[in-house]
Amino acid sequence: MSKTTAVGAATLALLAGAAQPSAARADAWGAAWAASPQLPATGFTPNWSQEGFSHQSVRQVVRVTESGDRIRIRLSNAYGTSPLVVTGATVARAGLGADVHPDSLRRLTFGGRTSVSVPAHGELRSDAAQLGLERLESVAITLYFAGTTGPATFHAQGFADTYRAEGDHRADASGAAFTATSQSWYYLSGVEVGGRARGDGIAPFGDSITDGFGSTPGANRRYSDALAERTGRPVVNAGIGGNLVLNDSAWYGERATARFRRDVLDQPGVRTVVILEGLNDIGFSEARKGPEPQPTYVPAPVVSSAELIAGYGELIRQAHREGLTVVGATLLPLKGSDHWGAHAARVSDEVNAWIRHSGAFDAVVDFDKALASKADPDRLAPAYDSGDALHPNDAGYRVMAQALAEVL
Repeated sequence: MSKTTAVGAATLALLAGAAQPSAARADAWGAAWAASPQLPATGFTPNWSQEGFSHQSVRQVVRVTESGDRIRIRLSNAYGTSPLVVTGATVARAGLGADVHPDSLRRLTFGGRTSVSVPAHGELRSDAAQLGLERLESVAITLYFAGTTGPATFHAQGFADTYRAEGDHRADASGAAFTATSQSWYYLSGVEVGGRARGDGIAPFGDSITDGFGSTPGANRRYSDALAERTGRPVVNAGIGGNLVLNDSAWYGERATARFRRDVLDQPGVRTVVILEGLNDIGFSEARKGPEPQPTYVPAPVVSSAELIAGYGELIRQAHREGLTVVGATLLPLKGSDHWGAHAARVSDEVNAWIRHSGAFDAVVDFDKALASKADPDRLAPAYDSGDALHPNDAGYRVMAQALAEVL
């Protein structure tokens, strides 16, 4: 990691010690929400990642899946080429839109200071702020940048509104000044709670299906949300739309095997990971043959089942070295989508057979069978299809959560 300021070094040291399993220890921290960082890019829905921020406040509202008596945030400058100066930050219980409850506003500090410099390619956590939160409660984090940030490390597909205001509005209870919106998250990569952390968190890890593409924006209806509601356990989403197991992408993040430690293993209190990834490795080469291929569908090599299985094996080894339980998820049906073709059909069948029968995973959830059409098992059931024959809708994501809850 890059050299840091004294403040940065003190807070970065916290990242080395993820919490061990505990029965709600008073000193334990648990991940309550997360978003996997990505390179600044404009090939998604409109976002502010390339322009960054200058003398602006950014308010981000997220729903925590763990209760606690205190809170801290995790900031990422993973793809910044220069230090990120955060002039100040606050946290509060969220109200409607960009409003917050005024009696809950807390000023965040970093090593005892209100401002902090996050090193290029680095990350850090804030100090703890005393704010009691219940699970499934929404919290607003406001970052103020007095200077100019340059392009921003972000998470492209948040499916929730982020708000921007000109000037310093970190302490505003009213959201009136926050007149611009985006559906991405910026610099914020985690929210953690302390005091009541259970240490039995779940990290769904994958691509756009894990990320929640096709779910209703602003409604917390990803399968990870439904899983948190159903199980009562903390759930932190580690999906990146378009992500690949075997190859890095300028658009869709570092390959799964490279980002796994940052996005899963370094999350405090996470003890189970659910691996649902590979459709893009299989399908990008098919999609590139289409009449209007997406320019972001690169790299797109023709991937064999053996290569993909080797990638899963590496993820399993990384997780087992850290003592995590690994749940393997079968790939969803994809017939009729732009990822479908003869090669994709064969490889997805081979991969799913391996996931079901190899014994490599500690448990298996069969999303393929749970969401398949009875009339054509290679297709998503119409009742679960968001409209592109690839991504589930809200009902499909609820079925995924139910199927997974039964094997956890």
